[in-house]
Formats: sequence, structure tokens, C-alpha cells
Amino acid sequence: MCGIAGLYNLTGAPVDLRELEAMTKRQAHRGPDGEGYVLLTQDGKEKPLAFKTSPSQAVTTGGHRYAIGLGHRRLAILDLSPLGDQPMAGEDGRCWVTYNGEIYNYVELREELGAKGHRFRSASDTEVLLAAYREWGEACVARFNGMFAFALWDAGRRRLFCARDRLGVKPFYYTWDGERFTFASEIKALLGTGIRPAPSHRAVFDYLDGACLDYSVGTFFQGIHQLPPAHSMTVDRQPAVRRYWDLPYGGDRRLSMGEAAERFGDLFRDAVRIRLRSDVPIGSCLSGGLDSSAIVCVASALLAGGRQNTFSSCFDDPAYDERRFIEPVIARTRAEPHYAFPDPKDLAESLPLLVWQQDEPFGSTSIYAQWTVMRLASRSGARVLLDGQGADETLAGYHGFFGALFADLAASGRWGTLVREWSGYRRLHGPPPPHVFAGLARAFLPPPLVRVARGRLTGSADWIAADFRRQWGPSPEPPPRRESRLRDMQRRLLTGNGLRALLHYEDRNSMAFGIEARLPFLDYRLVEFLHGLD
Repeated sequence: MCGIAGLYNLTGAPVDLRELEAMTKRQAHRGPDGEGYVLLTQDGKEKPLAFKTSPSQAVTTGGHRYAIGLGHRRLAILDLSPLGDQPMAGEDGRCWVTYNGEIYNYVELREELGAKGHRFRSASDTEVLLAAYREWGEACVARFNGMFAFALWDAGRRRLFCARDRLGVKPFYYTWDGERFTFASEIKALLGTGIRPAPSHRAVFDYLDGACLDYSVGTFFQGIHQLPPAHSMTVDRQPAVRRYWDLPYGGDRRLSMGEAAERFGDLFRDAVRIRLRSDVPIGSCLSGGLDSSAIVCVASALLAGGRQNTFSSCFDDPAYDERRFIEPVIARTRAEPHYAFPDPKDLAESLPLLVWQQDEPFGSTSIYAQWTVMRLASRSGARVLLDGQGADETLAGYHGFFGALFADLAASGRWGTLVREWSGYRRLHGPPPPHVFAGLARAFLPPPLVRVARGRLTGSADWIAADFRRQWGPSPEPPPRRESRLRDMQRRLLTGNGLRALLHYEDRNSMAFGIEARLPFLDYRLVEFLHGLD
């Protein structure tokens, strides 16, 4: 888990070393354990120059021929020795990579690649990534189980290959002006490359009208883009983006409920198991919900008696406090609990730094609770935390999913089942809240009418100027899929305005304190299995 940055002048002009250095240092919070750079030429005629710090002090800007510069800030999790430092070269020296994330199945890949003749000096997953690219080329990303964003210079093909993980856990931002390609883990790093900050009116409108956050290839800044999840990009004459993975379509009717539960349990346990691979201590976030509680319990069993540390956000007001759910999990696992108590005064003091770390607007101050948990974990010496993010999206845990379920039952004429489900919902939860009715109405109303109704309910119809609305909104609706309404809602939340915003918060909040957050429920095998069930 790190911060990456880079410059590539496709004209062959030398890169600005001060810019590269500034981009990298601006992300120091993402990698407090080390710093590194490498300078490369397009034709490979100059020997790569690698530095631990300050290339601008060792090489005269304008007096060199290096058109490619890669920067890296390291958070050391696997192989804490200098052999794990980045940017890292492949075994033949032809490829260099700067990489952020973790490939959890690196142990299995290392064994497979070793059997094919590849040799390794370190125990890092970075070296496995390089060997995998050498063996399988761009198809290597389909073999990675993890969270990742990287840029790899291939001297043999004279191109930069970039990729981002399937669900977008790790960020990758870039700019392209027709001659120069720049990239970084965070937007703030790119703002140090001569870009004049200017708002994207499309992003502003979508945020004000529909609370859309981090849902497209654009950002809130004109000229700054992001590589979408599950996509790779080759930078040759110009950036070429392609998708390498998608959610499956169609359900699997061959499994009984018991068989599906057993398969889910096997996949979930293995997702937690491979995310326990680390050379530094691992803890867990624990909210008291089923998602984080399941992770803590499974991790405890896998650790075979090893005591884990848990970190929770709590409140003095019993109406919001979840310790009544947290404490039974602590008692069962004998974990060492740590509690953070969000405080309004501290929120006011922390807000400037929180805004700076997030880079883009957020939906509410609810992310401050997560901020306090990450801060507490950092102060307690934790470097890696397991977290339950993604469970509600993959397992339909939000109450809004009931609206989609009710709509599916009504559309198919299953009135008896609808009545039973509706009655069961009221018995357990009371009268359905507005967002359940909204999910039901969305299924039968045309998109323009849905937008009008949403604008009236949220008030955006009043706070957005009419001329601004006419010029910038609304964004075109994606074409409907031939799936159930429930499945379509899952897909939208997993790949659009929903999970991506939550992952944005998770990454920035954790990395602000040098914490690596790992998310077992977003193991792609588990996601594919759950989305394929009918």
C-alpha cells in the first residue's frame, strides 16, 4: 500500500524532476516508510537512473534525456527489507513498476511462476507482479486477486502499461494533454504539475442533483481523469483504455440454499485467510454489524489463538452506540478492543485536514467516524486493518434493496409472495422508510420522472439555478440491463454511484494515517459467486 506518481513526455522531452519530486512528496502520508524514483528513456539507450531521494539535486533539469520518471512512497507491509523498495525492476531489467496495493494470491502466483523458470530475490508481491507481466503480458491482471493500481514501463515495447483492480479499491488519476501523460494516486499530487485547478461543472451538477460521487471517469477537476475499476491502459502514442473484467450476468439455479451457503463460507474464509498475509501486525475494524463481526470471528479462528486488536467508533448516546453488539464479539474472540469517540469539537479542528485528504467533496460528515478509527489504529501501532466494506452491496444489505425486491415480485405477478414479504418486513422493521418506497417506485417510473421526484424530495430542484441545470444536467442514464431489478440495483451500487464513493473515503481515511485497509467481502471470487446466484 503506497503512493505512486509519474511523468511521461511522449515527445521525448526531459521530464521536470522538481515536478516529479513534488508529486511524490505530496503523497508522503501514503508511504511513510520510504521514497524512490527511477528515470528512463524511451529508446533505452541511457542506463536507468534510480534514486532513494531528491533526483532534482542529482540531475540537472533540462540537461538530461530521460522522458519517463516514476516516483514512489512506500508503506512496507510485505518484505520490509530494501529488496521490497520501489520503483522496482524486473528480473531482466527491461521493465520498471511503481505500484500501490496488495496482490493477496502472490504466494500461489510465485510458486506457479517459479515452476516456469522465473527467479525471485525478494519476498514481495511487487516482484511477483513484474514476473507475471513478463510471463503473461497485459493478461496478468486477470490472474491477480487483490487491490492494485500500478504503472509499468515496458522498455521492449516502449510503452507504459497501467491497471486498476476490479472494484476500484485503489485509485489511479491521470492527465493527458496530447504530449504529456502524468499520473498519481491522489488528485492533489497532479495539481502540482502546472494544472490550473478549475471545477468540472458536470461533476458539480451531478453531485448537487443526485449526490453522485466518484462514479465516472471524470473528477471534480477539469482535465483530471481516473482510470475506471477493472480497466487497464496502454500509453503509447496516446492512452488506450480497455476493460479486462466485468460482473457476470445470469443466475446459477443449480445450487440449493445449503449448497450456496457452504460455498459462500468456503470463499469467505479463504478471502480472509489470504488477507492475513503480512509482515506487520494486522487488526480489524469492528462496528458490531454482521460484516465486520464475521471478519473478526473468522480471522480469530484462522489465527489459531492469536489475539487480534479491534478498532471501533462508539458514542456516549445509547441511540447511536453499538457496543452492545461489539462486546459479544470481543468476548467470543478474546480480541483486544480499542474505542474511538468522535467529538464535535475535534471534528471542527480536523475538518481542514479531512477535506485536504479527501480531495473531492463528500456526502456528509459521517466519514469522520471512520477517520477517528483510522487515527486510533495508527496511534496504537496498527499498519493493516481488515474491514467489512462491500458486504451490503454484494449481499443486498441496504433496506433500499427491499424496494427492488418488492418491485420484482409485483412485476412478475407473484402477489402472494409479495404480501408475505411485505408483512414480514413490517413485522421485523416496522413501516418501510421512504427509500424503500423510492426503490419500488424507481422500477416502474421513467427516469425523467424519477429525477424530478428525487429533486423535490432532496431539495436540489430549489438550490440548483435553472440556467445551470439547463446547461449541465442531467447526465444520460445508462441503458437498462436484462436483469432483475434487485440484481440491477446491486450492479449499480457495485460499479457506479455507491461503493466507489465509499472506497474513496476508505482509501483516503486509511492512507492519511499510513494504514492499509483490506476488504475480504470484495474478493472478486466472492463478488462473482454472489452476483451469479439467482
